[in-house]
Amino acid sequence: MQHINRWAVAVVVVVSLQFTACQREHSTHHAEHPAEIAKIEGTELSRVTLTERAMQRLDLQTDQVRETMVKRSNSPRTVVPYSALIYDTQGQTWIYTSPQDRTFVRHKVDVDYIEGDLAVLKDGPPVGTVIASVAVAELYGAEFKVGH
Repeated sequence: MQHINRWAVAVVVVVSLQFTACQREHSTHHAEHPAEIAKIEGTELSRVTLTERAMQRLDLQTDQVRETMVKRSNSPRTVVPYSALIYDTQGQTWIYTSPQDRTFVRHKVDVDYIEGDLAVLKDGPPVGTVIASVAVAELYGAEFKVGH
């Protein structure tokens, strides 16, 4: 009988230690939110701010709206990388501008045509505007909480 009690006590001690360890680990662990989403008052848009770690994990890259010569035009045209474009469910075309480090805001664009890896714009943000050119779909997903 005493042999069974020793086993029972040993099992209770081991389970208690494991439970305590799990509680300690759980209480010190907190989930880092990779993106902070803030509605922009008076608009349908949100500001997406990523952590540095999220930027690295997504390998998010930026470029600029620029003016360059394209084959189908005799004068310079405003262009963005084709990879910067994203289309919403209504078929509207957007890019993400970056008003400050790690912060992105969706901006509607009107594409005239695609030439190679460039989107030639009819209308969009001014030349020199910093934009996301890689991981644009992930920004869109973060803004609309897709997959969260």
